[in-house]
Amino acid sequence: MDYMLRGLKIVENAYVLQLRKPKSQELFLCFCGVSECAPNHSFGPVVRPNHIIHYILHGKGFFEVGEKRYELGAGQGFLIEPEAVTYYQADSRDPWSYLWIGFAGDRAADYMRDLGLGDGQLSFSCKQGEKLQEIVAAMLEINKSSLAGSYRLQSLLYHFFAVLAEEIGQTPVPGKVQENFYVEQAVRFIRNNYTRNIRVKDIAAYVRVNRSYLYKLFEENLHASPQAFLTSFRIARSRELLELTELSIEGVALSCGYQDALVFSKAFKKQLGLPPSVYRRTKRQELKNRLLQDKDSAKRILRSGKR
Repeated sequence: MDYMLRGLKIVENAYVLQLRKPKSQELFLCFCGVSECAPNHSFGPVVRPNHIIHYILHGKGFFEVGEKRYELGAGQGFLIEPEAVTYYQADSRDPWSYLWIGFAGDRAADYMRDLGLGDGQLSFSCKQGEKLQEIVAAMLEINKSSLAGSYRLQSLLYHFFAVLAEEIGQTPVPGKVQENFYVEQAVRFIRNNYTRNIRVKDIAAYVRVNRSYLYKLFEENLHASPQAFLTSFRIARSRELLELTELSIEGVALSCGYQDALVFSKAFKKQLGLPPSVYRRTKRQELKNRLLQDKDSAKRILRSGKR
Protein backbone atom coordinates (compact mmCIF):
# COMPACT_ATOMS: atom_id res chain seq x y z
CA MET A 1 0.00 0.00 0.00
CA ASP A 2 1.12 3.57 -0.74
CA TYR A 3 -0.51 4.76 2.46
CA MET A 4 2.43 3.82 4.70
CA LEU A 5 2.67 4.57 8.41
CA ARG A 6 6.02 5.33 9.94
CA GLY A 7 4.64 3.98 13.17
CA LEU A 8 4.22 5.22 16.68
CA LYS A 9 7.19 7.25 17.88
CA ILE A 10 8.07 8.81 21.21
CA VAL A 11 9.63 12.27 20.83
CA GLU A 12 10.55 13.69 24.24
CA ASN A 13 7.18 13.57 26.03
CA ALA A 14 5.17 13.41 22.83
CA TYR A 15 3.47 10.42 21.24
CA VAL A 16 3.28 10.98 17.49
CA LEU A 17 1.82 9.15 14.52
CA GLN A 18 3.01 10.37 11.11
CA LEU A 19 1.57 9.39 7.77
CA ARG A 20 2.51 9.78 4.13
CA LYS A 21 0.95 9.39 0.66
CA PRO A 22 -2.77 9.82 1.41
CA LYS A 23 -5.54 8.05 -0.50
CA SER A 24 -7.77 11.15 -0.63
CA GLN A 25 -6.64 14.54 -1.94
CA GLU A 26 -9.72 16.37 -0.65
CA LEU A 27 -8.88 15.98 3.04
CA PHE A 28 -6.39 13.72 4.77
CA LEU A 29 -4.58 13.25 8.06
CA CYS A 30 -0.85 14.06 8.03
CA PHE A 31 0.03 13.34 11.66
CA CYS A 32 -1.38 13.43 15.17
CA GLY A 33 -0.06 13.26 18.69
CA VAL A 34 -0.25 14.03 22.39
CA SER A 35 2.38 16.03 24.27
CA GLU A 36 3.19 16.98 27.87
CA CYS A 37 5.29 20.13 27.84
CA ALA A 38 7.94 21.26 30.30
CA PRO A 39 7.68 24.79 31.77
CA ASN A 40 8.38 27.44 29.11
CA HIS A 41 8.71 24.79 26.40
CA SER A 42 8.25 26.56 23.07
CA PHE A 43 7.92 25.81 19.39
CA GLY A 44 8.78 28.25 16.62
CA PRO A 45 8.80 30.71 15.07
CA VAL A 46 7.98 28.26 12.31
CA VAL A 47 5.96 27.98 9.11
CA ARG A 48 3.96 24.83 8.43
CA PRO A 49 2.79 23.57 5.02
CA ASN A 50 -0.52 22.24 6.37
CA HIS A 51 -3.27 22.92 8.92
CA ILE A 52 -2.77 21.86 12.55
CA ILE A 53 -5.32 21.93 15.37
CA HIS A 54 -4.03 21.90 18.95
CA TYR A 55 -6.43 21.17 21.83
CA ILE A 56 -5.28 21.87 25.39
CA LEU A 57 -5.97 19.11 27.89
CA HIS A 58 -4.34 20.60 31.00
CA GLY A 59 -2.39 23.71 31.96
CA LYS A 60 -1.99 26.85 29.93
CA GLY A 61 0.26 28.77 27.56
CA PHE A 62 0.12 31.24 24.69
CA PHE A 63 -0.04 31.13 20.91
CA GLU A 64 1.23 33.91 18.62
CA VAL A 65 0.61 34.49 14.93
CA GLY A 66 1.54 37.78 13.31
CA GLU A 67 0.86 40.51 15.85
CA LYS A 68 -1.88 38.56 17.64
CA ARG A 69 -1.31 36.71 20.91
CA TYR A 70 -3.77 34.23 22.41
CA GLU A 71 -3.60 33.28 26.11
CA LEU A 72 -5.17 29.81 26.26
CA GLY A 73 -5.91 27.11 28.81
CA ALA A 74 -7.57 23.73 29.28
CA GLY A 75 -10.67 23.25 27.15
CA GLN A 76 -9.46 25.64 24.47
CA GLY A 77 -7.61 25.14 21.23
CA PHE A 78 -5.97 26.94 18.35
CA LEU A 79 -5.62 26.49 14.60
CA ILE A 80 -2.33 26.88 12.72
CA GLU A 81 -2.90 27.75 9.07
CA PRO A 82 -0.53 26.85 6.23
CA GLU A 83 2.35 29.28 5.54
CA ALA A 84 1.62 31.34 8.68
CA VAL A 85 4.54 32.20 10.97
CA THR A 86 3.55 30.92 14.41
CA TYR A 87 5.05 30.58 17.89
CA TYR A 88 3.62 28.95 20.98
CA GLN A 89 4.92 28.41 24.49
CA ALA A 90 3.89 26.60 27.67
CA ASP A 91 3.33 28.53 30.87
CA SER A 92 6.26 28.68 33.32
CA ARG A 93 4.20 27.51 36.32
CA ASP A 94 1.36 25.52 34.80
CA PRO A 95 2.67 24.18 31.46
CA TRP A 96 0.12 22.79 29.11
CA SER A 97 -0.46 19.31 27.79
CA TYR A 98 -2.20 19.11 24.45
CA LEU A 99 -3.20 16.86 21.60
CA TRP A 100 -2.91 17.81 17.98
CA ILE A 101 -3.86 16.70 14.50
CA GLY A 102 -2.20 17.88 11.31
CA PHE A 103 -4.18 17.62 8.09
CA ALA A 104 -4.19 18.90 4.52
CA GLY A 105 -6.10 18.57 1.26
CA ASP A 106 -7.68 20.60 -1.49
CA ARG A 107 -10.71 21.36 0.69
CA ALA A 108 -9.09 21.55 4.12
CA ALA A 109 -9.65 25.32 4.35
CA ASP A 110 -13.32 24.85 3.41
CA TYR A 111 -13.80 22.35 6.25
CA MET A 112 -12.26 24.84 8.68
CA ARG A 113 -14.57 27.56 7.42
CA ASP A 114 -17.53 25.26 8.05
CA LEU A 115 -16.38 25.08 11.67
CA GLY A 116 -16.03 28.87 11.86
CA LEU A 117 -12.23 28.69 11.97
CA GLY A 118 -9.58 30.31 9.80
CA ASP A 119 -9.25 33.73 8.17
CA GLY A 120 -8.56 35.48 11.46
CA GLN A 121 -10.60 33.22 13.78
CA LEU A 122 -7.90 30.93 15.14
CA SER A 123 -8.98 30.01 18.68
CA PHE A 124 -11.95 28.03 19.96
CA SER A 125 -13.45 26.39 23.04
CA CYS A 126 -14.70 22.83 23.34
CA LYS A 127 -15.97 21.02 26.45
CA GLN A 128 -15.69 17.57 24.90
CA GLY A 129 -11.99 17.11 25.50
CA GLU A 130 -12.43 13.47 26.54
CA LYS A 131 -14.00 12.62 23.19
CA LEU A 132 -11.20 14.36 21.28
CA GLN A 133 -8.63 12.52 23.40
CA GLU A 134 -10.31 9.17 22.66
CA ILE A 135 -10.25 9.89 18.92
CA VAL A 136 -6.55 10.78 18.87
CA ALA A 137 -5.78 7.74 21.04
CA ALA A 138 -7.57 5.57 18.49
CA MET A 139 -5.56 7.19 15.71
CA LEU A 140 -2.33 6.45 17.54
CA GLU A 141 -3.24 2.78 17.85
CA ILE A 142 -3.29 2.39 14.07
CA ASN A 143 0.41 1.81 13.53
CA LYS A 144 0.63 -0.45 10.51
CA SER A 145 -0.17 -0.21 6.82
CA SER A 146 -3.53 -1.61 5.79
CA LEU A 147 -6.50 -0.64 3.68
CA ALA A 148 -8.74 -0.90 6.73
CA GLY A 149 -6.37 1.32 8.70
CA SER A 150 -6.37 4.04 6.06
CA TYR A 151 -10.18 4.14 5.95
CA ARG A 152 -10.38 4.08 9.75
CA LEU A 153 -8.01 7.05 10.02
CA GLN A 154 -10.10 9.00 7.52
CA SER A 155 -13.22 8.17 9.51
CA LEU A 156 -11.59 9.27 12.78
CA LEU A 157 -10.53 12.58 11.22
CA TYR A 158 -14.14 13.32 10.28
CA HIS A 159 -15.24 12.20 13.75
CA PHE A 160 -12.79 14.71 15.28
CA PHE A 161 -14.32 17.51 13.17
CA ALA A 162 -17.83 16.33 14.08
CA VAL A 163 -17.10 16.71 17.80
CA LEU A 164 -15.80 20.24 17.22
CA ALA A 165 -18.83 21.05 15.05
CA GLU A 166 -21.19 20.03 17.86
CA GLU A 167 -19.91 22.94 19.94
CA ILE A 168 -18.22 25.45 17.66
CA GLY A 169 -20.88 25.14 14.95
CA GLN A 170 -23.73 25.52 17.46
CA THR A 171 -22.32 28.43 19.44
CA PRO A 172 -24.92 31.19 19.03
CA VAL A 173 -23.53 34.23 17.25
CA PRO A 174 -25.39 37.55 17.51
CA GLY A 175 -26.90 38.46 14.16
CA LYS A 176 -25.02 41.74 13.78
CA VAL A 177 -21.71 40.13 14.72
CA GLN A 178 -22.27 37.39 12.15
CA GLU A 179 -23.18 39.96 9.50
CA ASN A 180 -20.04 41.97 10.25
CA PHE A 181 -18.02 38.78 10.00
CA TYR A 182 -19.38 38.14 6.50
CA VAL A 183 -18.56 41.69 5.42
CA GLU A 184 -15.06 41.51 6.91
CA GLN A 185 -14.45 38.23 5.10
CA ALA A 186 -15.67 39.69 1.84
CA VAL A 187 -13.50 42.82 2.17
CA ARG A 188 -10.48 40.68 3.04
CA PHE A 189 -11.13 38.55 -0.05
CA ILE A 190 -11.30 41.68 -2.23
CA ARG A 191 -8.06 43.07 -0.79
CA ASN A 192 -6.24 39.80 -1.39
CA ASN A 193 -7.66 39.12 -4.84
CA TYR A 194 -8.51 42.45 -6.52
CA THR A 195 -5.62 41.93 -8.97
CA ARG A 196 -7.41 38.86 -10.34
CA ASN A 197 -10.49 38.89 -12.55
CA ILE A 198 -12.87 38.28 -9.63
CA ARG A 199 -16.57 39.04 -9.71
CA VAL A 200 -19.31 39.43 -7.11
CA LYS A 201 -20.27 35.77 -7.49
CA ASP A 202 -16.71 34.81 -6.48
CA ILE A 203 -16.93 36.97 -3.36
CA ALA A 204 -20.30 35.47 -2.42
CA ALA A 205 -18.98 31.96 -2.98
CA TYR A 206 -15.98 32.63 -0.74
CA VAL A 207 -18.14 34.01 2.08
CA ARG A 208 -20.71 31.23 1.50
CA VAL A 209 -23.79 33.46 1.20
CA ASN A 210 -25.99 34.15 -1.81
CA ARG A 211 -25.43 37.29 -3.88
CA SER A 212 -28.64 39.06 -2.83
CA TYR A 213 -27.80 38.65 0.86
CA LEU A 214 -24.24 39.85 0.26
CA TYR A 215 -25.66 42.91 -1.53
CA LYS A 216 -27.91 43.62 1.50
CA LEU A 217 -25.00 43.31 3.95
CA PHE A 218 -22.79 45.66 1.93
CA GLU A 219 -25.51 48.27 1.56
CA GLU A 220 -26.26 48.18 5.29
CA ASN A 221 -22.67 48.17 6.50
CA LEU A 222 -20.66 49.93 3.80
CA HIS A 223 -23.40 51.90 2.01
CA ALA A 224 -22.27 50.51 -1.33
CA SER A 225 -22.98 47.43 -3.39
CA PRO A 226 -20.30 44.70 -3.56
CA GLN A 227 -19.58 45.64 -7.19
CA ALA A 228 -19.27 49.34 -6.33
CA PHE A 229 -16.94 48.57 -3.42
CA LEU A 230 -14.78 46.30 -5.59
CA THR A 231 -14.58 48.96 -8.32
CA SER A 232 -13.73 51.72 -5.81
CA PHE A 233 -11.02 49.57 -4.28
CA ARG A 234 -9.48 48.85 -7.67
CA ILE A 235 -9.62 52.50 -8.73
CA ALA A 236 -7.98 53.58 -5.46
CA ARG A 237 -5.12 51.16 -6.08
CA SER A 238 -4.83 52.28 -9.70
CA ARG A 239 -4.45 55.90 -8.60
CA GLU A 240 -1.44 54.92 -6.49
CA LEU A 241 0.13 53.08 -9.43
CA LEU A 242 -0.50 56.00 -11.79
CA GLU A 243 1.10 58.46 -9.39
CA LEU A 244 4.03 56.38 -8.18
CA THR A 245 5.04 54.07 -11.05
CA GLU A 246 5.90 54.20 -14.74
CA LEU A 247 3.51 51.36 -15.61
CA SER A 248 1.58 51.85 -18.83
CA ILE A 249 -2.19 52.31 -18.64
CA GLU A 250 -2.55 48.70 -19.79
CA GLY A 251 -0.13 47.58 -17.06
CA VAL A 252 -2.03 49.49 -14.38
CA ALA A 253 -5.31 47.99 -15.61
CA LEU A 254 -3.96 44.43 -15.43
CA SER A 255 -2.43 45.07 -12.00
CA CYS A 256 -5.85 46.08 -10.70
CA GLY A 257 -7.86 43.19 -12.09
CA TYR A 258 -8.99 44.68 -15.41
CA GLN A 259 -8.35 42.51 -18.46
CA ASP A 260 -9.33 45.33 -20.81
CA ALA A 261 -7.64 48.75 -20.58
CA LEU A 262 -10.67 50.43 -22.19
CA VAL A 263 -13.02 49.03 -19.55
CA PHE A 264 -10.59 50.25 -16.88
CA SER A 265 -10.40 53.73 -18.42
CA LYS A 266 -14.19 54.02 -18.52
CA ALA A 267 -14.53 52.93 -14.88
CA PHE A 268 -11.75 55.33 -13.85
CA LYS A 269 -13.32 58.27 -15.67
CA LYS A 270 -16.75 57.49 -14.23
CA GLN A 271 -15.36 57.70 -10.69
CA LEU A 272 -12.92 60.60 -11.02
CA GLY A 273 -14.22 62.55 -14.00
CA LEU A 274 -11.09 62.23 -16.15
CA PRO A 275 -9.21 59.45 -17.95
CA PRO A 276 -6.20 57.71 -16.31
CA SER A 277 -3.70 59.34 -18.66
CA VAL A 278 -4.97 62.84 -17.85
CA TYR A 279 -5.04 62.03 -14.14
CA ARG A 280 -1.38 60.96 -14.28
CA ARG A 281 -0.31 64.12 -16.12
CA THR A 282 -2.30 66.33 -13.76
CA LYS A 283 -0.87 64.74 -10.63
CA ARG A 284 2.68 64.90 -11.93
CA GLN A 285 2.30 68.55 -12.88
CA GLU A 286 0.92 69.26 -9.40
CA LEU A 287 3.93 67.51 -7.90
CA LYS A 288 6.31 69.47 -10.13
CA ASN A 289 4.66 72.78 -9.16
CA ARG A 290 4.83 71.86 -5.48
CA LEU A 291 8.54 71.04 -5.76
CA LEU A 292 9.21 74.38 -7.48
CA GLN A 293 7.31 76.20 -4.73
CA ASP A 294 9.29 74.38 -2.08
CA LYS A 295 12.52 75.30 -3.88
CA ASP A 296 11.54 78.98 -4.04
CA SER A 297 10.59 78.93 -0.37
CA ALA A 298 13.96 77.43 0.52
CA LYS A 299 15.77 80.15 -1.46
CA ARG A 300 13.84 82.93 0.33
CA ILE A 301 14.69 81.42 3.70
CA LEU A 302 18.37 81.24 2.77
CA ARG A 303 18.41 84.87 1.58
CA SER A 304 16.73 86.10 4.74
CA GLY A 305 19.27 84.22 6.79
CA LYS A 306 22.17 85.99 5.11
CA ARG A 307 20.89 89.46 5.95
